[in-house]
Amino acid sequence: MYKITLGVDGMMCGMCEAHVNDQIRKNFKVKKVNSSHSKNETVIIAKEEISKEALDKAIEETGYKLISYDIEPYEKKGFFK
Repeated sequence: MYKITLGVDGMMCGMCEAHVNDQIRKNFKVKKVNSSHSKNETVIIAKEEISKEALDKAIEETGYKLISYDIEPYEKKGFFK
C-alpha cells in the first residue's frame, strides 16, 4: 500500500475537491482519496504506485495544477488490518 500526497493548485471550494476526487477515482484504482482546498492537498491511499506523470495528466484535465508529489509506503494503523 502507498500513501501519495499531492499538492494541487487551483482548488477553491468543496466542489473543486469533489472534481479532483472523482477524477482520481475514475482514472486509478484507489482505496481512498481525500482533497482539501484549504491545504491545496490531495491524499491518495492505493495498493499500487501511481506515477507523477499519470496523476499530473489526470489532474490537468480537471483544470487544476499538480505542484508537488510525494509517495511513501503506507501501513494501516489500528487493530483491524
